Amino acid sequence: MFSFTDLNGIKVTLSFEKNAILIPSKHILVLANNEDKWLLTKHPKRGVEFPGGKVEDYETLEKAALRETYEETGVRISNVEWLAEYIVHDLKPFCKTVFRAKVDDIEEGFEKHETEGPIWFTLQEFFLSKDLSFHMKDEGMRKIMERVISDETRWHNRTETSLS
Repeated sequence: MFSFTDLNGIKVTLSFEKNAILIPSKHILVLANNEDKWLLTKHPKRGVEFPGGKVEDYETLEKAALRETYEETGVRISNVEWLAEYIVHDLKPFCKTVFRAKVDDIEEGFEKHETEGPIWFTLQEFFLSKDLSFHMKDEGMRKIMERVISDETRWHNRTETSLS
């Protein structure tokens, strides 16, 4: 587990080990990419961030990931896979689950509700953006993105080796 203090001064604990955090997760964050571009959205107050939100009482975490991603971006995803969880040690602590997913379909003419719709960044654009939400700027997000990059590199190396 990795602990850090977020930009609001609140302690956060991040784990890449499933079931290591004992508080049930009621929030999700989705990292999906289409080739070399990552799906983000712009929240009117917080700024640019990955899609995510709260899990409704009737939903699984995976169903919430599908719904929130579509509601915020008009993008349909699949292959939703658990990546990490973190607990925010606020006055009322909460846990958020981070998922990786595959982009399936991008709806043209998407009707925007809570956000300004889909934004596509390369990793370089993501790390250099001045418009990121505070959630995207902390050490936890850096660790999460390092893990994603590492996982993708291993996957590509395995794929290239098996094709040789």
